[in-house]
Amino acid sequence: MTGQDEAPPSPGIHQGPGAPLPGPPQRLSPKVLLTEPIRMLPSLFLPLAGVLFVGGFSPSSFLWAALGVAGSVAYAVVRWATFTYQVAGDRLELTRALVSRSVRTIPLERVRGVDVSNPPLHRLLGIAVLKIDTGAGGEDKQEGELDGVTVAEAERLKAVLLRHARAGAQTGEGGRDPVAVPAGPYQEGVSTPVDRPQAERVLFVVPRRWLAYGPLSGAYLLTPFALAAGAVGLAFQWGNELRVDGRFLVGAGEWLWDHPVVLLVALVLLVLAMPVAGGVMYAVFNWDFTLRVREGYLVAGRGLLTRRSVSLERRRVRGFELVEGVAERWAGVARAWAVVTGLGDSQTRGQLLPVVPRSKALDVVGEAVGPTISRLRPHPPAARRRRLFRAVFPWLVIAGCAGAAGLVWSPLWWGPAAVALLLAALGVPLGLDRYRSLGHAYDGARLSVRSGSLRRSQVVIEERAVVGWKLTQTPFQRQARVLTVTAGVGAGSGGYSAFDVGEAQGVAFAAEVTPAWLAPFLLTGNSERPKPVE
Repeated sequence: MTGQDEAPPSPGIHQGPGAPLPGPPQRLSPKVLLTEPIRMLPSLFLPLAGVLFVGGFSPSSFLWAALGVAGSVAYAVVRWATFTYQVAGDRLELTRALVSRSVRTIPLERVRGVDVSNPPLHRLLGIAVLKIDTGAGGEDKQEGELDGVTVAEAERLKAVLLRHARAGAQTGEGGRDPVAVPAGPYQEGVSTPVDRPQAERVLFVVPRRWLAYGPLSGAYLLTPFALAAGAVGLAFQWGNELRVDGRFLVGAGEWLWDHPVVLLVALVLLVLAMPVAGGVMYAVFNWDFTLRVREGYLVAGRGLLTRRSVSLERRRVRGFELVEGVAERWAGVARAWAVVTGLGDSQTRGQLLPVVPRSKALDVVGEAVGPTISRLRPHPPAARRRRLFRAVFPWLVIAGCAGAAGLVWSPLWWGPAAVALLLAALGVPLGLDRYRSLGHAYDGARLSVRSGSLRRSQVVIEERAVVGWKLTQTPFQRQARVLTVTAGVGAGSGGYSAFDVGEAQGVAFAAEVTPAWLAPFLLTGNSERPKPVE
């Protein structure tokens, strides 16, 4: 935590009626003293167990273990007693005075979003974790976290922080756009005052039966193997820490290797458990996923054990990303994320929809952010040749090397050669599908790029979000007369690329979106928007 000296409000900040009045310093709920020791238990378990084993479970070893637990509890009490927070005019101050006094100051005008979560124990005690996203750079993103405020206090602080952020947007504080924001996504020339009260409106609630689509995303399918590997690793770690002979575990592994039928059955059981475990994990994280609009914010809430609510300022949403895996495309489902300026951890906080039918995803995202661009411009045949080459040629090389090794050294190499040939054959439809997925478009207000096969992603962003262009061309692309056009965007991942576009097509695409930027570099010297190259 960075320490800063306390300072009076900056004279350049307008203390209008929307600014919260300074209040007395507040402490976290005392109930957090029940959660802190429990959260510290995993890190204390091995040291305490080591003390007990080394001491032979004698009274003195139990005494030292009890002193360790008491010390941890005392440390938690001191941390709670020396931490305060305060909304002071135009800023939130987080003060800690454990050894030396340090104050972290977060200007309310820089708040980009507020994340409220309720882990299971917190929900039982009626407290919550509130995180403040300021969109700042750096490893810790300059975020504030209040772990252990009451649920009512979390909602009150959330309302104060977001209300002040909107008031700052209206007065133009902090370099923001003044006075008005778009009334609807991508509706140019139509604006509404940012302080106009808006009733909460639920955009969509994911039906629970759609949680069955979860395993199609593939993100949770490896859960059984991850749990098995984690259990084995933990067993070896505990064996070393607790001085338990690890030869039993090694012997169990050797026994499984010597009995391939048992090993095969275990692997089959793990594979069969993949969709079940994946579906359960997906449901735990996305239970009752709800997307709503509240006072100029998109609010996404989800979770069964840990309930989480993330607020995204709509005026900072610059577009969306639609993602489909192979199985998801086969089933006609997709996932969606918002492209937001100044948002840390966008892959988690920017989620608009989990796996839902693609048609419904387009409807909901169209209402929340803006419509998609369905008709994309195809890329030249050279892009197809490049994708087929990269999907097939490496496996052919491996097959040739393995076949030569089989002729020279041992016939055992014929097996890998056959597998490589099979993968090369499978590379043909993969390469063709990757080519069909390529595309880009511009409709006068938004641009879109799409790529990928195993994970196909289409991004739709506003023209005003583009802050620069990067045109790159490798030696192989130069030979094929194609290039990669990357639109630099001050949101999301920072840049989105159209791969293997024709040379003239790529330049025309960039000049079509921002003609004034590229006009000095075009041979025609014409500042008008060039016609798109189909």
